[in-house]
Amino acid sequence: MDKIKNSYKKSKNIYDSVLTQKGFWGRLYIRLFWGGVDDNKIAGELLSRIPDDFSGRLLDVPVGTAVFTQDKYKKLKNADIVCLDYSADMLELAAQRLSGLDNIGLVRGDVGKLPCEDESFDFVLSMNGFHAFPDKEKAFSEVYRVLKHGGRLLSCFYISGKYAVTDRLVKYILAPAGWFTPPFETEESLRTRLSANYDITAFYTNGPMVWFCAEKR
Repeated sequence: MDKIKNSYKKSKNIYDSVLTQKGFWGRLYIRLFWGGVDDNKIAGELLSRIPDDFSGRLLDVPVGTAVFTQDKYKKLKNADIVCLDYSADMLELAAQRLSGLDNIGLVRGDVGKLPCEDESFDFVLSMNGFHAFPDKEKAFSEVYRVLKHGGRLLSCFYISGKYAVTDRLVKYILAPAGWFTPPFETEESLRTRLSANYDITAFYTNGPMVWFCAEKR
């Protein structure tokens, strides 16, 4: 876990520009190594599935820097939102973006041991998290535990076997550096995993990325 924490501490100043592709080098990196995946579009698809008048409880794990969610959360004035991340550095940047929003709580914690009651959330949002989580079994188990029956998991992350260039990048650079943690899901393994406990209402792949909406049975 310390390796992951240190990796994200080192990258916090370039994290946003790479994911949002606002800078030249970020766009080049995504084009060369991620097949031109548009994280902005994927984030928009996921967030559009949360109604602006939503008044229940939402868990965002990992919140990262809130670069994709800040505008959406400003609209969710009636929601109770918990934003959790293991990285204190990411939480610090998220706190700056979400300052003044009284319905949002920021928590430093581990997705493998969520400080939340059983069946306490209507939505769990997890963007770019599962490929980094060190214990994926615990992460999936904990997300399932805290979701209400009928609650929805909205998520996107890297899956292997879709884009050889990305697979090599992850294996030889991103995983050794601590940004990603094996083992990684494939499209087939993820569908099998989700189908055991959820009804899959949306499932799309875009190069080496998957995004989906799944409803807890």
